[in-house]
Amino acid sequence: MDHAIWAEGLVKRFGETTALDGVDLGVRTGTVLGLLGPNGAGKTTAIRVLSTLLTPDAGRATVGGYDVVREAHQVRQLIGLTGQYAAVDELLTGTENLLLIGRLLGFPRRRATERARELLADFGLTDAADRAAKTYSGGMRRRLDLAASLVGRPPMLYLDEPTTGLDPRARLELWKLIRSLVAGGVTVLLTTQYLDEADELADEIVVIDRGR
Repeated sequence: MDHAIWAEGLVKRFGETTALDGVDLGVRTGTVLGLLGPNGAGKTTAIRVLSTLLTPDAGRATVGGYDVVREAHQVRQLIGLTGQYAAVDELLTGTENLLLIGRLLGFPRRRATERARELLADFGLTDAADRAAKTYSGGMRRRLDLAASLVGRPPMLYLDEPTTGLDPRARLELWKLIRSLVAGGVTVLLTTQYLDEADELADEIVVIDRGR
């Protein structure tokens, strides 16, 4: 099976701190790779390099066969990213948040509206579609954030500690959504500090600590 994401010898330094110290990893197409480690291990830095938000100081990585440094634009077209904290606009409704993303991606208004409706239904948010996101529970915001990362139907999804701060029920609901995405062919790179989460969701696990 080919690898959707491949990294060799990634190094990233911030002054005297080495956040990544020669990281290697590969994510097979259509699977979940769990990047498991404690706070400060380098998980988020790795995600930021693989999503073209940071340039590595050494090593190389490809996503969908494209180099994350030389072909960053192509990489960005292939990925969806959900960070540790829900990045939704709290003043906009659920529909408006997704419509905004669709328009930024260049969708015509009708297509953006249809995609927003589809995702709200898929993520169990139809009843809250016209409410401001600030009225959502933590689990609902997480689901809306995940929906926003999928507006453009990316074949690869980066989830950076997606269940941090969620109650047990919301956590289980998010796990179910992630499994359904993978069943639909999405490749997932999941960072987590929870061993049970990695055990539940990941096909393979890479343990990272102190950037190694």
